[in-house]
Amino acid sequence: RERVDELLDLVGIADAAERVVRGYSGGMKRRLDVALGLVHRPRVVFLDEPTTGLDPEARAGMWEELGRIAAQEALTILLTTHYLEEADHLANRLAILSRGTVVVEGTPDSLKRSLEGDSVTVELSDGQVQNARDVIAQLNGVREVRAEGRLLRIRVESGARAIPQILSALERSGISVDAVDSRRPSLDDVYLHYTGRDFHSEDEAAE
Repeated sequence: RERVDELLDLVGIADAAERVVRGYSGGMKRRLDVALGLVHRPRVVFLDEPTTGLDPEARAGMWEELGRIAAQEALTILLTTHYLEEADHLANRLAILSRGTVVVEGTPDSLKRSLEGDSVTVELSDGQVQNARDVIAQLNGVREVRAEGRLLRIRVESGARAIPQILSALERSGISVDAVDSRRPSLDDVYLHYTGRDFHSEDEAAE
């Protein structure tokens, strides 16, 4: 009983200890699942998509709990997730799987650094995606161009230098742009680079 009370407190549901589990919220049930996995003081815990179905606030709370539990219980947690931001937030090391095969692994930061430069996204006003892709691919400093519907995802040496060039080249070609932005590479970019497919599109197809 002492271990049960300790774990319920650890995962933040001690106040609901006397309640019937079927009355728990989705987030509380996920926390209870984690507590059950810790009863016998394992050194390694496997968690299969522990935040699936939770709202953003509950998901963030679970992230905080998992980090605290890992430190307090001296655990190694092997976690599968369909949320790349979750992997970025929680993982010391991660492996990206595509169609059952590990395509790349490393720390989140090292994987993002492997994509040198910036990521630029251009949203086109019309359907001239292939023309726009061909125009942009010829510009100096452009390393990669991928099309997703009306979006072009472009890896460049410098977003600040590339965006004026890109917009000017598209304007000269008569191609209209709705929006453009630049940022440092994310795990979404890493996934796209190493698998050749958009993470969210593949996730939806798998479902």
